[in-house]
Amino acid sequence: MYQLLKQEGHARRGTFQTPHGIVQTPVFMNVGTQAAIKGALSAADLKTLGCQIELSNTYHLHVRPGDELIRDLGGLHKFMTWDGPILTDSGGFQIFSLAELRKIKEEGVSFNSHVDGRKIFMGPEESMRIQANLGSDIAMAFDECVKIPSPYDYVKNSCARTTRWLQRCKTALADYNSREDAVNPGQMLFGINQGAVFHDLRIEHMKQIADLDLPGYAIGGLAVGESHQEMYNTIEAVEEYMPKDKPRYLMGVGTPGNIIEGVWRGVDFFDCVMPARNGRHGHLFTWSGIINIKNEKYKLDDSPIDPACDCPVCQRYSRAYLRHLFKADEMLAMRFAVAHNLRFYNRLMERIRDALDAGEYEAFRKQYSTLLDTRI
Repeated sequence: MYQLLKQEGHARRGTFQTPHGIVQTPVFMNVGTQAAIKGALSAADLKTLGCQIELSNTYHLHVRPGDELIRDLGGLHKFMTWDGPILTDSGGFQIFSLAELRKIKEEGVSFNSHVDGRKIFMGPEESMRIQANLGSDIAMAFDECVKIPSPYDYVKNSCARTTRWLQRCKTALADYNSREDAVNPGQMLFGINQGAVFHDLRIEHMKQIADLDLPGYAIGGLAVGESHQEMYNTIEAVEEYMPKDKPRYLMGVGTPGNIIEGVWRGVDFFDCVMPARNGRHGHLFTWSGIINIKNEKYKLDDSPIDPACDCPVCQRYSRAYLRHLFKADEMLAMRFAVAHNLRFYNRLMERIRDALDAGEYEAFRKQYSTLLDTRI
C-alpha cells in the first residue's frame, strides 16, 4: 500500500507498506544478488548502514543453492537473517544477459545455466513459483528485457508478449499466495514496463499493464546502453501514465546523479550494483565527488574517505590505511569500501527525503546532481 505524503514538481515523498515493514520513499535497494552483498557484508551490516530493502536474484538463487532448499529452511528472510523487506527480481534481466545461451518462446525461455551448463526453462509460472519459495515481499514480473537499439517491430511484439506474461504472473502468484503453506502470503507483484526508447510503445505498454491494478510498477530495460538523456526522456514519457497511487521503480539505475534526476521525474524505488561493484575496485563516492582510493596522492592522507560521512569506516579509518589495504590485496579493503559506498547511497536517499519534506528538492538537485558523479 503506497501513500503519497508530499510532492515537489514530479518528485514524490511517500511510504510503502510491506509484510516486513513500512518503507520510506524514495528508497535505494541494496543488492544482495545471492543473499549476500558482494564485498563481505552481512544482513547485520545492512542494518548499520541504513538499508531499508534488500534485493536478491531469482535466477541465481534458483541455480544455487536452489529455491526449494531456501523454502524448506523457512524462506529468504530466515535464510539470510534479514527481517526487513526483500524484493526479488524475476530472472528476466539475467536471461537477457545470457543472450548467446537462450531461446525465447511464448511459453517462456530455455537457456543454459552459467554455473554448470545444465538446461533450464523459465516462464511466468516458474518465476512466480521460485519467488514464492523465496518468500520475498515484492516479486517482480517475468519479462523480456530487449537490448537497445532493437528493431521497432521486435520491441512491439516483445511488449505484447511481456503483457501476456504479466497476466500469467498475476494468476500464478495469486494461486501461490492462497496456499496454506505459502512462505509469505502477503507477497506482492510489480509489473514491468518495456518498450526500449520508443516512447509510443512505452506509453501503450504502460496503459495496458496499469489496467491490471498491481501493487507497484517498474520501468525496465533502461541503463543497457542508451544515453542518460534518452533514459530521462523515456522516464518523462512514461511517468504521466503510471498510476499515481502506486510506487514507481526504475530498475538497475544507477549513479547518484541518475537517482537524483530519477526522483525529480517521479521515481520512488532504485537499485544498482554500482556502489558495491565500484567500491570493490577502490572507487568511492563522497559528497565532493568520486575518488579512486588507490591513487598515490592518498598514500599519506590521514583524513577519512569523506569528512561529511557518518559510516563506521569514515568514523575510524584513514584514506592512507584503506589505500594500503587495497595495495596489499587484503579482503578488508573491499569490505570497508563497499560499506562506505552503501552507506553513502542510503544517506543520499535520507537527504533526498529530507529535502522533499522541507520543500527544497529543486535546490538539492541543482547542488548535487552533477557534483556527485564528478571524478575528483
